[in-house]
Amino acid sequence: MTYFARTDRSVLSQWWWTIDRWSVVAITVLVTIGAIMSLAASPAIAERLDQPIFHFVYRNLIFLIPSIAILFSVSLLTPRLVRRVALIVFIVSVILMIATLFIGPEVKGARRWIKFGSFSLQASEFMKPAFVVLTAWFFAENNRQKGFPGNLIAFVLFGIVVALLLRQPDFGQTMLLAMVWGTMFFLSGVPLPWVAALGMGALGGAFGAYTFMPHVASRVNRYLNPDTGDTYQIDRALDAFRAGGLTGAGPGEGRVKEYIPDAHTDFIFAVVAEEFGLVACLILLVIFAFVVLRSFVRLMHQSDHFVQLAGSGLVSIFGYQALINMGVSLNLLPAKGMTLPFVSYGGSSLLATALTVGMLLALTRARPSGSSYGEIVRRA
Repeated sequence: MTYFARTDRSVLSQWWWTIDRWSVVAITVLVTIGAIMSLAASPAIAERLDQPIFHFVYRNLIFLIPSIAILFSVSLLTPRLVRRVALIVFIVSVILMIATLFIGPEVKGARRWIKFGSFSLQASEFMKPAFVVLTAWFFAENNRQKGFPGNLIAFVLFGIVVALLLRQPDFGQTMLLAMVWGTMFFLSGVPLPWVAALGMGALGGAFGAYTFMPHVASRVNRYLNPDTGDTYQIDRALDAFRAGGLTGAGPGEGRVKEYIPDAHTDFIFAVVAEEFGLVACLILLVIFAFVVLRSFVRLMHQSDHFVQLAGSGLVSIFGYQALINMGVSLNLLPAKGMTLPFVSYGGSSLLATALTVGMLLALTRARPSGSSYGEIVRRA
């Protein structure tokens, strides 16, 4: 149903006729699935932690409201305003990440959160989309302005965020950001020798992490040889996939959430598999793939190099994170605590994902170069 006339020049009307409505529908479906899975997975976790049975359900709904507001309001922005928001978010996030190292509580040997009353903020989640947009800006300016050291600035920013993430430590987020940064660097049009050097650097970094970070080596060793350590959560997740079969045991009938501590966050995909089956897992995978592929198709029609790079980086965060979460649940990747976008429970994750997707929707809006508004809405 159309709510705005094509002749309406208001901000909301322009948003309606230029936004990628199919992606909006897919994101809405993911948010709905996340609400359902919160209701399915979290009561057992709350009961085990001596909390009210719907403790995490209510908290998820509380975070969902501002997340939707962030997603919608950010999707209204122009590329220039997206850059300005990214700059502000990046500066604040870096300051909070530095503060986290000193005042953040230590949880399982890491300092990644700052407590604000009953809410724990993970600043690195918000840093990711902001870093991507700023890096894309510098890559694009490096190509546009002769003599501008955009690539050098992008390298320096990458070094700063990697140093902060490793200090926490958070090797998983570091690897994710390195993959996204490498993707953008490649798409910016660098010569092949630089690509080879980047690949060698990535291998060197991975080897160094395995050699000098015991917790990284432990996870890799357990992935390669389960007999070398505890694989309890992975084993229970695989049991859930086997128990779910094709169509699942039914809503609320799963048992994996009663045994895995992170069933409502890192292993939510296993809960989906047990209660709704392989079919539901494939549908979820298709929705994520649709958003990623649809976004890349939209970006191919953009003429602004910054928009292309920033959009590619943002959708890479979204896609890589989903892929890692699902891969860990299926024991296809070494264990790493990473949420499934819009589906897993987590306040910082939900808010930051809304910011990421809001920026992506803003950048993929129809804005053909040299076209009038009337031409844009006719193509939308």
